[in-house]
Amino acid sequence: MLLYVLTAHCAGAQALPAAAPLCIGETFTLNSKVLGETRRLNVYLPPVYRDSANVRLPVLYMPDGGLAEDFLHVAGLVQVSVGNGTMRPFILVGIENTARRRDLTGPTTNAQDQKIAPVVGGSAVFRQFIRRELMPAVRQRYRTTPETAIVGESLAGLFVVETLLLEPDLFDTYLAFDPSLWWNDGQLTKQAARSIPAYRGPAKTLYLSTSSQGDTAATARLASLIALANRPLTCYYEPLPAETHATIYHPAALRGFRKVLKPRPAPAGK
Repeated sequence: MLLYVLTAHCAGAQALPAAAPLCIGETFTLNSKVLGETRRLNVYLPPVYRDSANVRLPVLYMPDGGLAEDFLHVAGLVQVSVGNGTMRPFILVGIENTARRRDLTGPTTNAQDQKIAPVVGGSAVFRQFIRRELMPAVRQRYRTTPETAIVGESLAGLFVVETLLLEPDLFDTYLAFDPSLWWNDGQLTKQAARSIPAYRGPAKTLYLSTSSQGDTAATARLASLIALANRPLTCYYEPLPAETHATIYHPAALRGFRKVLKPRPAPAGK
């Protein structure tokens, strides 16, 4: 059998120009002594930051912040929301995962919980990494204000709520979508019934949202506890029953950013 290879040559055809990389942010790594591993961080800087050598901005941290995770679509929301004036400019710092179920969960005595990963219950150590290593690195690299926020969905939402209840001083604003409050047989919500009335710290804000597949009963209970506590905690709860666990992040983040990260009124006389 004879094989003939035919090569077509188009008269006048020209080579296409080489494509250039499309950059939407920056990335750097931290060699974490707390975690015993190297972690990658992805950063989006709003135009107002790039256009001025003096402006300082608050920082929005996000677990699940890898390029193959939620960083790109959340960076897009920050970009469009800042651009259309429905959100104040924030530096977005995405924390890329290495062992998601280890870092974003607290301890559990539930046997089924313990089966989801080789190691679970590392949230306290992950917070140490954020407090002791990541936040100082961000402050050193970028022009920041003291204001901070954190956003997460599912297990990352669980981490957001747990951080508010256990280490509320770490952030000013907390956003959690479909938080996995079922973890450890719902102990976090039960603990909230004790910790929220005892809170005496500075003002904090929590935004909650659930989908049709979320733990709506526990989330509503948490929102109710905060509302009834008469403490310097403000909670907004917006169920999104038309969304599923797979679709809630983007629409909930859009609503949440507009609700709790919106532009502040200008001081009187300006």
